[in-house]
Amino acid sequence: MSSEVAARRDAKKLVRSPSGLRMVPEHRAFGSPFGLEEPQWVPDKECPRCMQCDTKFDFLTRKHHCRRCGRCFCDKCCGQKVPLRRMCFVDPVRQCAECALVSHKEAEFYDKQLKVLLSGATFLVTFGNSEKPETMVCRLSSDQRYLLLDGDSRHEIDIAHISSVQILTEGFPPGEKDFHTYTSLLGSQPAAQGGNARATGMSLRFAAPGAEGLTQLKLTAGEDANASRRQSTAWLAAMHKATKLLYESRDQ
Repeated sequence: MSSEVAARRDAKKLVRSPSGLRMVPEHRAFGSPFGLEEPQWVPDKECPRCMQCDTKFDFLTRKHHCRRCGRCFCDKCCGQKVPLRRMCFVDPVRQCAECALVSHKEAEFYDKQLKVLLSGATFLVTFGNSEKPETMVCRLSSDQRYLLLDGDSRHEIDIAHISSVQILTEGFPPGEKDFHTYTSLLGSQPAAQGGNARATGMSLRFAAPGAEGLTQLKLTAGEDANASRRQSTAWLAAMHKATKLLYESRDQ
């Protein structure tokens, strides 16, 4: 990746919307795949009452719009100001109770898991039907749009071109499957991970530029129980959370 292209990807600008100040990519094409677009606000004339408690709006009871869902509420039902990083707001913004709860849960991803994905981890990587894996460092690019793999060779996978993901695990009782499948990020919800299962790898399919059909990629954590293995396991857990966010953003 050239330094000029990298600089374009990282360039930001400050914009003001009706909801508040946002720090967004200079070029829309370089926006994070985890991001959400601002919702259309429900027009004032269409909401004479709070859409949560049904209180009638008047001179004393003013209406407020939730910055995440765009619906109309009274101050009691929409008084919380919560960070909303998926819409790139600089400061905490007003959200209804339901949306505020979701945003609080997402904050953990941005405060913890995203940092793990950006730092990267070492895996044994197998492309397609190759029988010989290659030791590579896999990390998320700074603009969150690509999986970067560095070893004897280098690869860049556009997250937007990933069609399905499998998180490989171990620790299930005999007879049960050893992986959870995201059958399609564009389709059904992922299976929930339970029990004492531990992530050991990840398999994904993606559309590679110029290639016909889908390419398969498998990442496997090393067998040595040291800091490198723990880092790889943490990276897979973070990718598990990221995949769910990607599914949600595509669904919306």
